[in-house]
Amino acid sequence: MSIYRKTDDAVSALTPEQYRVTQQSGTERPGTGEYLYNKEPGIYVDIVSGEPLFASSDKFDSDCGWPSFTKPIEPAHVAELKDVSHGMVRIEVRSAQGDSHLGHVFDDGPRDRGGLRYCINSASLRFVGRDDMAAQGYGAYLDQVEEVA
Repeated sequence: MSIYRKTDDAVSALTPEQYRVTQQSGTERPGTGEYLYNKEPGIYVDIVSGEPLFASSDKFDSDCGWPSFTKPIEPAHVAELKDVSHGMVRIEVRSAQGDSHLGHVFDDGPRDRGGLRYCINSASLRFVGRDDMAAQGYGAYLDQVEEVA
């Protein structure tokens, strides 16, 4: 198993928006994320640690303004924490090793796929296309990737 961790080099390579979202628990403006409309097969990994987080086959269009997924690709790579900021009670989603703020999880996802909606900031992700997964060390997850309609 690969070691995924946050490094000073990875943090210093972030754009200001990526830093604001991942390190300061920010949120990108709805409808602006790089991966909102991405339908390519592959996986989404933490921009800081490289942890595999979500598969393209679990992505769906929720019309919420952010990329949405029904489940994490590897549950151990995602931490869920109670968030009471902004006068709301929500469940924050963070990468387990990188401790990057990813977004929030809600219980209004597709019922036939578990009922969850992981609402994730594109700024916290890096997309690895199916054809590049093995070369980048993510070959173990190829069986979880399929074409997206």
